[in-house]
Amino acid sequence: MSVGEGGATGRWPGGGAAGWQVPAAPVRDAVTAPATLDYYLVHPGPAGGEPRGRPEGLVVEEFEYAADHSAARLHSAAWTPQDGGWWSSADFSRTMRLDAALRRRVVAVARPDAAAAYHELGGGDLPDEGTLRGHFHDPAPLATAPLRLTPGHPAAGPGETRVYRVLFADALGPDGLAHLRATWRMTVAGDAGDPGARVLGVARRRVGDDAFTWHLRRIGAGGPWCLDLTVDLAGGRDDTVRPMLRELTTTLRMRGLLPVTVERFS
Repeated sequence: MSVGEGGATGRWPGGGAAGWQVPAAPVRDAVTAPATLDYYLVHPGPAGGEPRGRPEGLVVEEFEYAADHSAARLHSAAWTPQDGGWWSSADFSRTMRLDAALRRRVVAVARPDAAAAYHELGGGDLPDEGTLRGHFHDPAPLATAPLRLTPGHPAAGPGETRVYRVLFADALGPDGLAHLRATWRMTVAGDAGDPGARVLGVARRRVGDDAFTWHLRRIGAGGPWCLDLTVDLAGGRDDTVRPMLRELTTTLRMRGLLPVTVERFS
């Protein structure tokens, strides 16, 4: 089978009946469970068009993290009514991030909306997340070596500072940017209408004694977006890092950005 209008290879049918929509998923601005999966619906639609019509199927993904919370692998599984079963494809996950036409057909949703679509498409009850993970057979490896911006090695334990970059495919529109600036109470750092502006907002939060600062950034004019997170750890533990990365990434994902990887810079 082919992906359809997106032009990518994989086991995905093209076409589909119009006139059916899963209710739009509410934006999730606070995520407290870092172990949940990411859910997407794939809709039919012409290249360059908006997602529309009855979804063709579901994609479920999960990043696997290294001990320092950088992304090591991307696991995925997909389901369509035509196949009747779940299949795993690292190539399809990569294509979702490289093919802009396919990406415009992919809509991030919360699990209840994915479950509703799965049921309406004839799949019955959506399996629990442990069962869904059992369909992950073809992970996409990601770079795990920290990209050091400074020479030497950072101090370990209390007083350690780390910098992470979450890279996304696609771009935020004006409404999405305005929503994030309001949700995160960001300090506006650049004019989104200026193609030369790179940092478009800065926000801060403390979790216990740990301090987090993140910059919403464009990489080049018309290029991808990223979130740079600086973590100042007060103690010898780093268990606040992954829930924060998860929360921020999910907020951006539900605004239409597709996460590609999480790199550690220091």
